[in-house]
Amino acid sequence: MGKDSTKNLVGQPIFKQIIKMIPRDRFAELVHKCKSDRYYKTFFAWDQLVTMLFGIFSRCDSMREVCDGMRALGGKLNYLDMVCSPAASTAGDGLRDRDEELFRLFYFALITYFSPLLSVSRKKKHRKAGVSFEDFYAFDSSTITLFSDIMKGVGRNPKGDGKKKGGLKVHMLTDVHADTPQFVKISEAKMHDKNFLQYLNLAAGSMIVFDKAYNYYLQFAKWTQMGRS
Repeated sequence: MGKDSTKNLVGQPIFKQIIKMIPRDRFAELVHKCKSDRYYKTFFAWDQLVTMLFGIFSRCDSMREVCDGMRALGGKLNYLDMVCSPAASTAGDGLRDRDEELFRLFYFALITYFSPLLSVSRKKKHRKAGVSFEDFYAFDSSTITLFSDIMKGVGRNPKGDGKKKGGLKVHMLTDVHADTPQFVKISEAKMHDKNFLQYLNLAAGSMIVFDKAYNYYLQFAKWTQMGRS
């Protein structure tokens, strides 16, 4: 009895299975559009994407740790369409110098590509109730601890360890129907939450949910005049 070749994912690492789900042709189109591989001889955009994903899934804390982890795979990197693990300096140069616009565009391309799999049950439920929630968003912020000399921390008084809270703040707008981020703004931790509102470009008729930290009535009045809810 011959080997069953239809089970393509059997015995393959989970990370490889995730990589195989990525529409490589759409990524290549964006690389060509953004000219992201121009002037690069080794560390191409695909290598950078795989390297970043490896670091995220492996919970690595530094680029050297990411590269050492990939180097430990040895010859098995071919299943990620990579010849070898990048040097930490090479990967660092790519992260610093390559325009992040490629990955921003690819993120939204992935949302469009996988949209048939995203949840729409709540949208249908609201329609039945006679309420239109076609554009339904929620947003909030999260403070990430960094060294204070990188980005100014928040708070007048330092904590017990002598450090101020945070270093940077991540503001995120999420599509409630699809449970996917639609817009992210990174700022210094000292930036007040309400200042994030000026960066939002909501469609007419949008419904948004947020907490009291975003109370900014001047901005609300502008949205009302523009047809936002």
